[in-house]
Amino acid sequence: MRVKLFEQRPFLGGRASSYSLPDGEEIDNCQHVTLGCCTNLEDFYRRVGALEKIARYGRLVFVDSKGHRAAMEASALPPPFHLAPSLAFYPSLSWPERRRIGEAMLSIARRGGRNNDDDAVGCTMLDWLRAQGQNERAISRFWSVVLVSALNEELVRTEARYALDVFWKAFLSARSGYILGIPRVPLGELYEGCRAAIEQRAGEVLCRAAVRGLKENDERITSVCMDGGRQYSADFYILAVPHEVALKLLPERIVASETQFRQIRNLQVSPITSVHFWFDREVMADPFVTLLDRATQWIFNKSRLSEGRGDGRYLQSVISASYGLMRRSRQEIINLCLGELQQVLPEARKARLVKAIVVKETAATFSPQPGSDRWRPSQRTPLPNLFLAGDWTATGWPATMEGAVRSGYLAAEAVLSFCGEPKRLLKPDLPAEGLARHWVRATRRN
Repeated sequence: MRVKLFEQRPFLGGRASSYSLPDGEEIDNCQHVTLGCCTNLEDFYRRVGALEKIARYGRLVFVDSKGHRAAMEASALPPPFHLAPSLAFYPSLSWPERRRIGEAMLSIARRGGRNNDDDAVGCTMLDWLRAQGQNERAISRFWSVVLVSALNEELVRTEARYALDVFWKAFLSARSGYILGIPRVPLGELYEGCRAAIEQRAGEVLCRAAVRGLKENDERITSVCMDGGRQYSADFYILAVPHEVALKLLPERIVASETQFRQIRNLQVSPITSVHFWFDREVMADPFVTLLDRATQWIFNKSRLSEGRGDGRYLQSVISASYGLMRRSRQEIINLCLGELQQVLPEARKARLVKAIVVKETAATFSPQPGSDRWRPSQRTPLPNLFLAGDWTATGWPATMEGAVRSGYLAAEAVLSFCGEPKRLLKPDLPAEGLARHWVRATRRN
């Protein structure tokens, strides 16, 4: 297959991108991370030569409103108990709260990854947690801390199945599932290897090339329409854009006549806000910290994380599912996040803020609301030579980079299958280890 990729922007990466400020500083639109359980994303990084640009961290640090710090890291115990000692000494919760969290985690583990049961499908994660006896402190100081960032949605809007999958795959089934991977280079550089991978195979990458529509004839796509009246034809077309854009590019007649396309309109979106801070001196030593009891969920030390950026003067605060910030002014958001940053980083109180930039993504991801799976389309479409890709398609994963890569692999599999050359590209999940493997076997027998 010879691939021709049309990219509207001047750089690759889509929503996982970076851009240059007038002073030459390059910033990411938002901090993207990977976990050890993201097997297809890791394979993708390997294929495009980006794997060595990802730094790995097996120790996650949490800071609560009283300044108590807790670390999550694997012990010598077998999964699903390898993180249990970290939970046992979690200082921000009482012993009864920790015990009930442990019981709920054990309940997830005993499912063995089978999270399509009636109590998880169509139910919000908040309702599921309350049914498990979790009180508000346990929900806000433990479950929300992990899940709102992972799913970019509030627990009251999140289907329980997605959230249970996160805990099973990242924290329970395998020892390395929770290990955090963070790019050491700007996202614009991270995905530049995609260009070389395509061009080395006689393909072509065209940036600043916005597709304005698709032409259809006799139930097939015949060409893509570009600015200036240009058109390009191919044997197969993979539409890899946000779902709102896909609906605008598809011919109106096709959208109106095909249920698969009409249902895409039911997908909702959720926002992410990030704030970039530059100080006149080093204010942070940790590569990153997770905050409890605050609007800010993560602080990333971009100076420490990125190659060639020196000491901890450049930080990025991230707020997922940031509905409450959408109508607030940029200065209000800067003041809020700066105040929270100064509460947990004493050196920031003494430093002078050089500049700050707010990046709002109002439609950062699709929302994993109860029932949203019924609206997510397959990579195959009713048009035999048109295929879909994007984290919003039916991947089995929520809106993550892993889900995006899975969608691309599934779309490629569908094209190959149509050509009579079926090939498995999708990588399996991490195999369950320790006692977690026993529960997987038990659920399969049942």
